Amino acid sequence: MTATTGRPSRRGRPGHDRADVIRVGVQLFNEQGYDATSVADLTARLGVTKSALYHHVDSKEQILQIALDEALGGLEDALQAALGHPTADARLTAIVDGAVRVLTERLPQVTLLLRLRGNSDIELAALERRRRFDHTVTGLVREAQAEGLVRADLDAGVATRLIFGMINSVVEWYRPDGPVDPELLGAEIRAVALDGLRPRA
Repeated sequence: MTATTGRPSRRGRPGHDRADVIRVGVQLFNEQGYDATSVADLTARLGVTKSALYHHVDSKEQILQIALDEALGGLEDALQAALGHPTADARLTAIVDGAVRVLTERLPQVTLLLRLRGNSDIELAALERRRRFDHTVTGLVREAQAEGLVRADLDAGVATRLIFGMINSVVEWYRPDGPVDPELLGAEIRAVALDGLRPRA
């Protein structure tokens, strides 16, 4: 977490608050790519001047940092909660449910995270945090294998990528105002992803 994200919000001009600026910034980054989005694009979408924009944020980079912290912070919190469960099966179930919940609740921010290319220090740091997250989840899969809950003939790293490949694909079609219930979505992904990893009878 950088120092910029923990600073108090500045007093802004009427019409937009800091949350609006972040929301619109993330929307534009997802629509046309972070590198292709200029400060002029942000001010045009918001209908404000550059000086008005800078009442809320220091830079385009700060918007990216805040959005990535929201996505990664949610995933990291879900992982910490999952690690508190007593069994490997419960921990693995909890991280799948938690990751789906974060994705549905913070869809624009997670979408941005998944589209990073590592073109800046901010992006590289976010990708490193994501790698640490994946490494820890791979450890949970290995623990489940040791307890006989996941097939031992599967590579734990590959299994983790397959699980999160399914979860991450949701950003391409899930809509918060659509017909799919997020709680049901989590249960269905868990059933498909985890049941397929169970040892054969």
